Amino acid sequence: MIEKITDIKQLSSFKKNDLYYVRIMSLIKAYGCGYDFASFYRQLDEKNQVTAILSKLDTDFTLSFYDNADKEELSEFFSVIGYSSVLSDSSFDFTETYDEGIVMSCDKRIEIQCPYVDIDRYPKLMELFNFVDYDTLSFESWYVDISHRIRHGCASACTLNINGEIISSGIFSSIYNNDAILSAVRTSSEFRHMGYGSYLVSQMLSDIKGRVFLMREMNLNEQFYIRLGFENIGKWRMYK
Repeated sequence: MIEKITDIKQLSSFKKNDLYYVRIMSLIKAYGCGYDFASFYRQLDEKNQVTAILSKLDTDFTLSFYDNADKEELSEFFSVIGYSSVLSDSSFDFTETYDEGIVMSCDKRIEIQCPYVDIDRYPKLMELFNFVDYDTLSFESWYVDISHRIRHGCASACTLNINGEIISSGIFSSIYNNDAILSAVRTSSEFRHMGYGSYLVSQMLSDIKGRVFLMREMNLNEQFYIRLGFENIGKWRMYK
């Protein structure tokens, strides 16, 4: 059975150390269950045990599940309720088209030195948005979401600056119970391959006590993250 929840406590018995769990729990911590655009669900087995949890932000879903989850029921749920995207582990074999990439994680902390640069852990969000260069996202919608998450301790942003100009950036888009998801890592083209991106990420990792996850595209940036202590742990899929 899949049911919509009204309180975060209804997910308390489900604990899985994966990227999707952090993403879902960070979202419910930030927004709760009182908004129309953010809703949350759980799947129960015949013993009333939670086997999967889901978040819905607008029409985009994230799914985290145990091995004993009823995947057929989950597939039927998505087909009936409708969606723009479903993000999950690749072991959820939904019969729809998808993009696929690699999940990496890191619980190591590697110290890197980098003189003559400044770390800004509270950057101006408009400057960060322009630097990251989100192609299809409006600043207003991005700002409302990220600023809300930051205020509730569910996200953070960091930039590396030289003479007041951003040269590298990164965002923890989700933070929950000392774990985090790293995204939007970017370094200006003229400052790449000079150690700035590595220094920025190492500094960001030092701010998180637990495990840091990230989603990367196939065949991109693997060695960059491995040098920082990340390892490949699986594949993500974005069904559309």
